[in-house]
Amino acid sequence: MTYLHTLDTIVSTIVLPAAADTDREARFPRAAIDALGQAGLLGLVSSKDVGGMGLGLPEAAQLIERLAKACPSTAMIVCMHLCAATVLEKFAAEKVRREVACGRHLSTLAWSDNGSRSHFWAPVGTARQEGDGIVIDGSKSMVTAAGEADSYVWSTAPVAKEGASTLWLVDSKSAGLSEPKAFDGMGLRGNRSSPLSASGVYVTPAAMLGVDGGGFDIMIGAVLPVFSTLIASSSLGQMEAVLEAACVHAAGSKLEHLGSALSELPTIRAYLARARISADMVRTLRDDTLAALAASRPDAMLRVMQVKAAAAEAALEVTDTAMRVCGGAAFRKDVGIERYFRDARAASVMAPTSDVLFDFIGKAVCGMPVFG
Repeated sequence: MTYLHTLDTIVSTIVLPAAADTDREARFPRAAIDALGQAGLLGLVSSKDVGGMGLGLPEAAQLIERLAKACPSTAMIVCMHLCAATVLEKFAAEKVRREVACGRHLSTLAWSDNGSRSHFWAPVGTARQEGDGIVIDGSKSMVTAAGEADSYVWSTAPVAKEGASTLWLVDSKSAGLSEPKAFDGMGLRGNRSSPLSASGVYVTPAAMLGVDGGGFDIMIGAVLPVFSTLIASSSLGQMEAVLEAACVHAAGSKLEHLGSALSELPTIRAYLARARISADMVRTLRDDTLAALAASRPDAMLRVMQVKAAAAEAALEVTDTAMRVCGGAAFRKDVGIERYFRDARAASVMAPTSDVLFDFIGKAVCGMPVFG
């Protein structure tokens, strides 16, 4: 059985049946995460040498797209875990890598500081040498799977070296970590994207991931391509879900006095056509981004920046179109569109936000330093 067959079984039997309750009750989808872990899917990008699947970004994109079509909250948790796993696979100790590979260790990124917010590459939290250890202080504005993950890939300012940031592996049960406020959001309600505070959190020097001051290079070089592609894949899955629901509604809803379905109205078909084109354009860009990264093309980083912004903005338009096509019925939860409408709002404001990416892309096409 391929990983996609395994995934489809988990989606159909666990993820999808629980999706509405996950949203309604803002409940972390623990059963889904545990099932994905037990199936080895949380170890998708982990090396076979440590017991992982040894697969890459194209397979991870398929995983996230299929999860997002069923439950965007679950997709977001797995997306952030795979981003963290990318760092851990490169820099963490073998014991941690094996735990991730076999699905017993859920990790996530803790990068957006209260002080720097969407400029995640410039944390203001600190790490200082104290005796033989390191003490971390700082606040993160939103951390997916806060209080549920086993570890955080946590960013701080460097200890002693030059550079924008340093990354650390922080045990989620460390003394001094707290969750000041539980997550209660408009969308992605099950992903528990809460703020976290670190006050005197002690880690050993071995917890450093990479080198002191080297966090920026890891963030941009290793993680951003994974994050952008997977977030775009999540947006794509959400668009596919609402288009499917909107087309079913349009074909099945009758204007009884005219004896015709909504889908027989040219205006309705035109709305759906434009939405379909938008989703297909995103899919083409997502797949070209994967191709650019695989071939190390000169435009690969440009594609990485473009794909998240394009997918996020298209998801806003497509989910809005689905609401418009289905009219008042779309406001009912049983039609299955309003949840995706709310969930789709997140990608455009998730760091780096669409507006930040538009600036970066503009700099790139103008031949300017992107981060200058």
